[in-house]
Order: sequence, then C-alpha cells, then structure tokens
Amino acid sequence: MQISQDSVVTLNYTMFDEQGNLIDKNHDPIVYLHGGYDNILPAVEAALEGQTVGKTISVSMEADDAFGQIDPSLIHEEDVGLFPPDLEVGMMFETRDPETGEAAQFRVTAIDAGLVTVDGNHPLAGMKLRFEAEILAVRPATEEEIAHGHVHGEHGHHHDD
Repeated sequence: MQISQDSVVTLNYTMFDEQGNLIDKNHDPIVYLHGGYDNILPAVEAALEGQTVGKTISVSMEADDAFGQIDPSLIHEEDVGLFPPDLEVGMMFETRDPETGEAAQFRVTAIDAGLVTVDGNHPLAGMKLRFEAEILAVRPATEEEIAHGHVHGEHGHHHDD
C-alpha cells in the first residue's frame, strides 16, 4: 500500500544537524496519521507521500521547514526567586498565558546573578536538519482515527472513555 491521505504510517527515524551529528532517534517505532493532520513535519510528510513499506527517505530542511526560526520574544529573564530551589539549566516549565489561557513550555537556559533565562522556542528552532526514515508499515486509517485526527491503538493514542 502506498502512503496517501488517511494512511496510518509506522516508521523509524533519525534526525541530524547540518554537520551530520545525530540529534534524535526513536526508540520505539512512531505511528502517525498521514494527510495534513499536523502529526509530523510537513516537509517529511510530503516526502513520505506515495512511498511504500521498506522504503527509506531523507529530507533536508531549512529551519523554516523544520522547527522554525528562533523568536527572541520567547526568551525572558526572570528573578530566581520565582523558581523552585532545586532549579537547574535544562529544566522545563509550563506556564499559561493569562490572556489566552494557552499553555507554553519554557526551558531554563541560564542561571546567573539571581536571574534565570528561560526560552520558549523549540530546542531545535533555528537549525537546519536532515530527517531520515524507514517505512515499517502502512494501513488505511479507521473512521474514528480520521475523525479524531490521530492514530489509536498500539503505539498510537488511547482514549480513556
């Protein structure tokens, strides 16, 4: 079966920076619903379109096609007293926008002279990346998966209902 709109795709992937250094690799196969559901990077989804089990793809992406450019407005300095005492660089915090109520994640990037620098950009923002994937399985999505916009079952999303 070829990967097309409303296919459930199972794959293994590796991601590299522009120098060829390994950045990320899955431990268990990932499973996603193909067809514009924002479950995988659009450039990767486009490269997977029409592919079949056993094929591999390699996609080189500029930052804008991967995790975007660094947005300086998402980098803030805050007083260290606003954070727990066991604060360390690399820790993640979730906050809610007081106006919209939307959740945002921030990563601690520096602690210096009583100030904590937090960054709300994706850790891979601003980077050119190469994404390689091996296609392990392809099947048609169920009506429920299409309605929900994501995969259910093994390695997919489970509903508690």
